Amino acid sequence: MNEMRLYSTRKELVFVMAVWITLVGSSYLWNYAAAKAVRNEIALQTARSFFDQIVITREWNAQHGGVYVPVTESTQPNPYLDAAGRDIVVNQGMTLTKVNPAYMTRQISEIAAKQNGVKFHITSLLPIRPENTPTPREREALDAFERGEKEVGQFTTAQDGAVYFYMAPLKTESACLPCHAWQGYKEGDIRGGISVTLPVTQKIPLITLATGHLGIGLAGVIGIFLFGARLEKYTGMLQRQSVIDALTGIPNRRSFSETILHEFRRARRENVSLSVIMCDVDRFKAYNDRYGHAAGDECLKKVAKAIKETLNRPGDFCARYGGEEFVIILPSTSINAAQHIAGKIRETIQGLGIVHEASLPLKIVTMSLGVASMDAATSDEELIRQADSALYMAKEGGRNRVEKFTEV
Repeated sequence: MNEMRLYSTRKELVFVMAVWITLVGSSYLWNYAAAKAVRNEIALQTARSFFDQIVITREWNAQHGGVYVPVTESTQPNPYLDAAGRDIVVNQGMTLTKVNPAYMTRQISEIAAKQNGVKFHITSLLPIRPENTPTPREREALDAFERGEKEVGQFTTAQDGAVYFYMAPLKTESACLPCHAWQGYKEGDIRGGISVTLPVTQKIPLITLATGHLGIGLAGVIGIFLFGARLEKYTGMLQRQSVIDALTGIPNRRSFSETILHEFRRARRENVSLSVIMCDVDRFKAYNDRYGHAAGDECLKKVAKAIKETLNRPGDFCARYGGEEFVIILPSTSINAAQHIAGKIRETIQGLGIVHEASLPLKIVTMSLGVASMDAATSDEELIRQADSALYMAKEGGRNRVEKFTEV
């Protein structure tokens, strides 16, 4: 029974550990998801900001119908800009060329890529410039815009490592028509988009998250284990106290009740004998009255110890039944063998020589015993009653004697 209770306690501790590990694991997944969401939001807002700045800059350029800049080695006239007055010769040393919004976007992208790795790409399903042909990912985004999507953003992998790809559409405005009306675009039509590719600089702190949660998890498991060890220790103590008599150190009546039921059923199942001895210290009340309760307690301790030491077999069981009464269970023992053992116990108690002036004629502590066997009993309660009846006969017969139960 005690082992079953300890096993149950251990199962409960394992369950608590499993719940704790599940909670820590759930916390890790939640924090990972939260960190991932924060990273995604930061990347999205950053890409939107770059896109909006480009759109604003392009709007400024478009409102001025393009801007003139000096022709240099890096800024050559745009061969795809079919506009009157594209180039203006100022003097022998300077020629100005018109830079439209698309050309300006490409040049800004080149500068940004060199400075911080951010890349812009203006593209369209009907590009005028071949370099503006969409990549497969950009084509997917352009198709999504045709279906009504407002923007596209996702983490992906490029040659330089992890990047965040963002793309939003460009709508045709009145300032765009001089260059794109011939393609069939009307004001308000989606005529392309600008993709923004950001290098991933903010990574999810996987190591920090994992290390922190692992530490918390291990600390919790160790704490539960230590608490469980102490709980098991105290549970064992409480369980022992619940079945052990505090005064004599032998099993108590509750333990006897559990054991006799178990042994009775086993004896029935295996068809073997089972005997019970009920014992009672003679004139113990008079002993307490004469020598005091402290001396009475010491007397009971010595009697219990003597009974226990007289029983030689591992399966033999003795318990304090209550007050000065003791009970003994003898598995696989006939009534005659039990009567013999009871006689040895009686002699052992008498041999202790504990002075008891009121116990005549020997003036020492003696014991009366009653023996019964399950051969005449139909239940464990009946067996106990029979042993108690035999004890009563021993008392009535003059005490300091053994009587066995016999049917009247």
